[in-house]
Amino acid sequence: MKTKTLKKNRINVITLGCSKNIYDSEVLLGQLKGNGLDAEHESTVDDANIVVINTCGFIDNAKQESIDTILRYAQAKEDGLVEKVFVTGCLSERYKPDLEKEIPNVDQYFGTRDLPRLLKALGADYKHELVGERLLTTPSHYAYFKVSEGCDRPCSFCAIPLMRGKHISTPIEQLVENARQLAAKGVKELMLIAQDSTYYGIDIYGERRLADLLTELCKVDGIEWIRLHYAFPTGFPEDVLEVMAREPKVCKYLDMPLQHISDAMLKSMRRGTTKEKTDRLLRTIREKVPGIAIRTSLIVGYPGETKQDFETMMQWVKEQRFERLGVFTYSHEENTHAHLLDDNVSPKEKKRRAEAIMEVQQEISEELNQARVGQTLRVIIDRKEGEYFVGRTEFDSPEVDNEVLVKAEDNYIRVGDFVDVEITGAEYFDLYGTVVN
Repeated sequence: MKTKTLKKNRINVITLGCSKNIYDSEVLLGQLKGNGLDAEHESTVDDANIVVINTCGFIDNAKQESIDTILRYAQAKEDGLVEKVFVTGCLSERYKPDLEKEIPNVDQYFGTRDLPRLLKALGADYKHELVGERLLTTPSHYAYFKVSEGCDRPCSFCAIPLMRGKHISTPIEQLVENARQLAAKGVKELMLIAQDSTYYGIDIYGERRLADLLTELCKVDGIEWIRLHYAFPTGFPEDVLEVMAREPKVCKYLDMPLQHISDAMLKSMRRGTTKEKTDRLLRTIREKVPGIAIRTSLIVGYPGETKQDFETMMQWVKEQRFERLGVFTYSHEENTHAHLLDDNVSPKEKKRRAEAIMEVQQEISEELNQARVGQTLRVIIDRKEGEYFVGRTEFDSPEVDNEVLVKAEDNYIRVGDFVDVEITGAEYFDLYGTVVN
């Protein structure tokens, strides 16, 4: 079938997966716009003749979503609805030969560090003067802020080093300049992301420098909130807690994926820690930063996880009362150390264990939220949805955490504004309130 003809190339960038992929797509879009090309993110109009799919290859569900998306656009190309399809990102980095063989109708596959080559295929040059420039796909008042790429950790279950390579930190000076550029565009909140944020600086400075980075970012005018994600517990730099306690711009929020707490599981997962050390770290964090919200994620159904291992984790969740928590069911990933183990927990049992932990966490979350009723909290407004303005406190990150709902008919608020909200009601994962003038 003859492909539709457009007067000018129009590029649609589709992003799958995590915030790191969102950041990468924004950098790609910034380069395309800087080259004078017509590009947009996840167009709803379906008028682009070139499609770039930024894929995720992390776990089975994410991989399947990426494959389904590639197949859909490969078929659209076959049907003449688009002219070219390019695939980049983690799935392409990890499975390029297989993808080229199984889905040959894609024009070209690129890895996670192939941006100059991808740009060339799209008729653009990689412009060094555009480093730090991005076309934000998030609401204009917040941005994901990648401080490093890659990971040196040996976790048995994780394929990220296969897809993202070794850890590479971005120098502090460059990150501060990038923050100034974002602030000039109206960004008020930076979400610091990396595969391992607490390893920041070791490769270029010979020591962990995350605390210094946070201190320098706090000096950037216009940035009001700085939020820390993806902290690794082993070797956690405790000077970060001193900055968090001292600097009002650094949110009292820490995203630290702990994955498990049974010593047998932690050893098999190659996490480099124990239950005793983890509990000690959590006590230290809460003592040095009173009122902090800790977000963690856990894995259930890891090879060899016994009922006792699971019960140990369940009891620990009840004791720790994490402010925020998510659960993944174990995904058996090729070429990881854990792939050598017998994936002996059934999918049904994995699902049951995940649901049991989230049921406990739901109760904890509701109790913690109910304790907020009557408090006045600073809230940033993300969007208007139906009859409510929807915002977040410093204890919440977009997409994954609690939200604050304020009735629109009773309050005039602009999206992107900070407002003081008195909390009047609470549910499992939502707070309700009214603006305090």
